[in-house]
Amino acid sequence: LPFFNEVASNAWAPTQNDVGQRWQRTLAEFDGFVIITAEYNHAPTAALKNALDYAYPEWNKKPVSFVGYGSVGAARAIEHLRGIAVELQMAPLRTAVHIQGGDFIGVWQQGKSLEELTYLEPGVTALFEELAWWANALRTAREMTTPPQEIQVSSS
Repeated sequence: LPFFNEVASNAWAPTQNDVGQRWQRTLAEFDGFVIITAEYNHAPTAALKNALDYAYPEWNKKPVSFVGYGSVGAARAIEHLRGIAVELQMAPLRTAVHIQGGDFIGVWQQGKSLEELTYLEPGVTALFEELAWWANALRTAREMTTPPQEIQVSSS
């Protein structure tokens, strides 16, 4: 995606950039997300934040889980992302997978395979089970919800 330079979020104004529009259409097809992030300077990457900013309604009322890698398993970056997800009206889930710096270096530079990190398996399984449950529940809720402009409030 190019650097976000729209007049406003697509919550308020249509995106003009063709690549941004294509990104939004792609996101709209999904019922839940797993975001994988590195951690730099205690935060997620700028490219990831840019990708999140390029959409708004496409993220709404959908669950998101996180996989992070870095010195503390990207725990600080994931904490930032949870707040961003709330602002995008997503449902950030509790379960995350944190790949510690030493393990990341082992896989990246020393020939270790991810399968050797067996301690990650229970978390990965829990992450996908939780994400599937919430994706199904929230999809059902979205399908059953009347859009806000059509809700009528009784005065009695």
